[in-house]
Amino acid sequence: MDDCVASTIDTYESAAEQYRTRNADRSVVEEFVDQFISALAGNRVLDIGCGPGWESTAFSEHGFDTVGIDLTPAFLQMIQDTAPSVSVARMDMRRLGFADESMDGLWACASFLHVPRSDAQSTLREFQRVLRSDGTLALAVKQGEGEQTGSVYESDERQFVFYTLDDLNERLRNAGFTVDDSSVTTDGWLQFIAKA
Repeated sequence: MDDCVASTIDTYESAAEQYRTRNADRSVVEEFVDQFISALAGNRVLDIGCGPGWESTAFSEHGFDTVGIDLTPAFLQMIQDTAPSVSVARMDMRRLGFADESMDGLWACASFLHVPRSDAQSTLREFQRVLRSDGTLALAVKQGEGEQTGSVYESDERQFVFYTLDDLNERLRNAGFTVDDSSVTTDGWLQFIAKA
């Protein structure tokens, strides 16, 4: 595992409860969740980098067969404790352990930004691989350029990769996606709804 990915996991593992408390207000993504759900054509949803499981739980409560994946064991335990209907697995989004065309929707909100830029294109192709034809990808990353190390938590070594709207639009198209909608939120997040 890359050092930058390992340090990100270590930070989340040591600050899992702080992270859950600090980000508990999910109203900032409610509209994006609704947009994703409206675009889904099937029932099987993969929450990539699911964190404490806020959206995994929401998808499950909407009746979707939901799987949450993350590399942080503490987050996966939180989901198991609060949402037993959600299947969880410790998995790297760069190498998804699912069959081709096995998912109807992929939710990657504030997780893809931890993938090293050198792995970004192959990771998007991996997303494309597991989505069924006409499957939906919801992707949200922080707008910007370059990379940055976290500064929120004590010993914060999380690595963030930033993108411009045009750059990520092009990357998605090059991975075989059709971008249905892309926008920039007022707080600087890029949001994409794309079809496989």
